[in-house]
Amino acid sequence: MKFKSGDVVLVPIQFTDSDQVKRRPGVILFEEHDNVVIAGVTSNLQMDGITLTMKEGAIKESIIKLNYLFTISAVMIEKVLFSLTSAKRELVYDSLVQKLAVLIENNIEQQ
Repeated sequence: MKFKSGDVVLVPIQFTDSDQVKRRPGVILFEEHDNVVIAGVTSNLQMDGITLTMKEGAIKESIIKLNYLFTISAVMIEKVLFSLTSAKRELVYDSLVQKLAVLIENNIEQQ
């Protein structure tokens, strides 16, 4: 199955602070050769990121965490829950570009 950028999918995610794996939503950023890069989604509204509302399709108000990116195999995706609007997808990518620009700028300053 081919997935597209902006699909919100259900995937098994390993927590960074333990070896525990749970099924959680994530936003597909891109897929290449069956490797899928995903941004994690949390219902912890105190986290930094981009809001994802129930009106947009989320089960509960959530945050797309652009500081929690990971790559999985496409076969690990259990199902597509819904897709982001084009405006929300654009916001996600614009925010990622801004974060990368800061990293590049900081790297240039350190050289």
